Amino acid sequence: MKTQRIAALGLAFALLAGTVLAEEATKAVRSGPKVGEELAGPFHPLNVTGAQAGKKNCLYCQNGENPVAMIFARECSPNLKKLIKKIDETTAKNSDCSMGSFVVFCSDEEGLADKLKQVAKDEDLKKIVLSIDNPAGPKGYNVASEADVTVILYKDRLVKGNYAFKKGALTEKDIQKIVQAIPAITK
Repeated sequence: MKTQRIAALGLAFALLAGTVLAEEATKAVRSGPKVGEELAGPFHPLNVTGAQAGKKNCLYCQNGENPVAMIFARECSPNLKKLIKKIDETTAKNSDCSMGSFVVFCSDEEGLADKLKQVAKDEDLKKIVLSIDNPAGPKGYNVASEADVTVILYKDRLVKGNYAFKKGALTEKDIQKIVQAIPAITK
């Protein structure tokens, strides 16, 4: 009888652990440069907002060695908008260390520039630059096609954090985790 209970508890634990691992596997995706790697270098997305709005501009070059939150995205979901807003606020709070931030939408969606201008207005974005590049993302940055959102935190052009999510997998908890990791690049 005791052996059956232990076996039942073991089975229940295994099922629970399997479910948690399966949920994590559906969220997990490898995308972008790995922690510890140097960034691939310059690329020139179309800047929709910021000082160079309407022009192809190298945000990698513009930010230089400064701490940066760089996001590659495929669609502008509600949670992505929340992340963008939080990163924008954090960038403003870290202006003393010249923190930069930008989002590169990897898309050829018609009318996307107008949508992004509206997002910037609706969210009252002050610092973060919204831009557009080709659907594959910039050469050498290894943005996975199955990644809906890839967040790269870097300083001195060296990756300090990498967070990637499949479509619909970015949660409020993930947003908090990313924002809490930013001090690693601003100190």
